[in-house]
Amino acid sequence: MNGGAMASWKIMASPSVAPLSPSPTPQRMSIPGSYGFPVIGPLVDRLNYFWFQGPSDFFKNRIDKYKSTVFRTNVPPAFPFFLGVNPNVVAVLDVKSFAHLFDLDLVEKNVLVGDFKPSLSFTGGMEVCAYLDTADPKHSQLKEFAIDTLRRSAATWTPEILSSLTTLFDEVDAQLSGGGGSVITLLLLVQQFLFTYLSRVLLGADPAAVPEMKKSGHIMVDRWLALQLAPTIPILALQPLVEIFLHSFPYPFFLVQSDYNKLASFIKSQAKEALHHAQTSYNLTESEAINNLLFMFGFNAFGGFTLFLPTLLTFLESQKDVHPQLRNEVRSTLKSSGSETLSYEIVREMDLINSFVYEALRLSPPVPSQFGRARKDFDLTSHDAIYAIKKGEMLCGYQPLVMQDPKIFQSPADFVYDRFSDKKGGRELLKYLYWSNGPQQAGETCPAASNKQCPGRDFVPATVAFFLAFMFQRYDDIQISSGNITALRKAK
Repeated sequence: MNGGAMASWKIMASPSVAPLSPSPTPQRMSIPGSYGFPVIGPLVDRLNYFWFQGPSDFFKNRIDKYKSTVFRTNVPPAFPFFLGVNPNVVAVLDVKSFAHLFDLDLVEKNVLVGDFKPSLSFTGGMEVCAYLDTADPKHSQLKEFAIDTLRRSAATWTPEILSSLTTLFDEVDAQLSGGGGSVITLLLLVQQFLFTYLSRVLLGADPAAVPEMKKSGHIMVDRWLALQLAPTIPILALQPLVEIFLHSFPYPFFLVQSDYNKLASFIKSQAKEALHHAQTSYNLTESEAINNLLFMFGFNAFGGFTLFLPTLLTFLESQKDVHPQLRNEVRSTLKSSGSETLSYEIVREMDLINSFVYEALRLSPPVPSQFGRARKDFDLTSHDAIYAIKKGEMLCGYQPLVMQDPKIFQSPADFVYDRFSDKKGGRELLKYLYWSNGPQQAGETCPAASNKQCPGRDFVPATVAFFLAFMFQRYDDIQISSGNITALRKAK
């Protein structure tokens, strides 16, 4: 995530819903672009994507070149040691074409990062729910278990997040009073908060019961995630070393086998109620339950929040002028509720806080790219044209660009903090917010066994909104510089 780019977004408060400009009747066209010569084409595109241009400019430049938001290109990983991985994709970069990725009659969703799939050793030798298509009978069984896990834990969300956030910000306050810490120090504190909170609410497990987990569990998850995803993560610094050592080959599982075994053992010994429920209510084996819980907890939840919370702080840094409005909303909503303590129900009533979170998800979703493989031949429609897609072709949407579609969003490149507020009528735009592998708006599709939408579609933004509200309830002033909290003044 590009913090410098985020800091350049202007503060805007304007009408949120862009009138859809009339488009001519779409004409049938051939898909522009090409994959280049074998080996050379994918390698050149990989270097441009990771090094010379970066993902956003990589796609923007091709939109400009082809005068189209739909085109053929290659996306990493590719060459030299990714045997069997096909980097060829059809990019879909406007909201209308991007939406085809969520029509499960048209696409298979058994892909996370294009045609590349980490070794099954990282997930106990089995394909977990995230890698299964909805047509696989096992998908419904595992997805229902994931949804039920969140639903059954709902009663614990408020007390656990209050306890964990209090511990986190007591630590931050102590560090600041002692001279402050670095961005890395803050990130590690946030990760400790996430590991503790998510262990308690998703697993029903307390890291404090296993001293090694309390101290280093978040680091173990970091390493487990990093080795799976290293070939796909853009890192613009330290080139060409990154290209040579991170993006040229998949890393072997044995490097994190010890971490994986300890995390799996933690779940087996401490999440007994969740494992029993998985086996008795969903007929899962113990191994299936452990590995799917670990993926949901570590990959989806911990990994997603680890990416997004620092992004939220960067947006808070660039949007300093709206802090008073956010702080006033938090405190006035609490006063109106008659409570001195935050809850998920109270935070849900904070229109601007929730809008701020949705706008951050629009411009910088934790998972920037979405993929799907065509189940059959079909016609794909963008705002301007109709294209023929052949069975087996891979579609790729890069959300930070898709979510800047000027036919959907006014001032699409600007951070408009109240864009999604009820006052501005912005909740209508939630049907175009796809960060969760499906639309955010309730009443459209909801996370279900029959689709691939994230079970945490509502839990994630609600938790981030709680994090934001907690800060503005606790502090009269929040100073952030380069993504690091540099000063906090407690409320009197």
